[in-house]
Amino acid sequence: MKNSRRQFMILSAAGACTLALNGKVQAQAMVAETDPQASALGYKANATAVDKAKYPKYAAGQDCDNCALFQGKVGAAAGGCALFAGKQVAGKGWCSAYAKKA
Repeated sequence: MKNSRRQFMILSAAGACTLALNGKVQAQAMVAETDPQASALGYKANATAVDKAKYPKYAAGQDCDNCALFQGKVGAAAGGCALFAGKQVAGKGWCSAYAKKA
């Protein structure tokens, strides 16, 4: 009796982990610069294209991949952002909500 219960628990845990990881592995759509929220924040997929006159807060080296809101690794080509749920931003992008990662 203990073996079947133990096997059930192990298989249940493995199944739950598989389902949880599957959701993260699936590719998320990239945020478009024309997206209303992205436009409001001045998001650019390439930080060097930021209009410095319109966004004087921007400074060279401020990229999404080193922002506190970026949910990917530093240097990643793309990753999630707390501002754009379910979508990815370019690692070399920028928006006016930039906050340097601690």
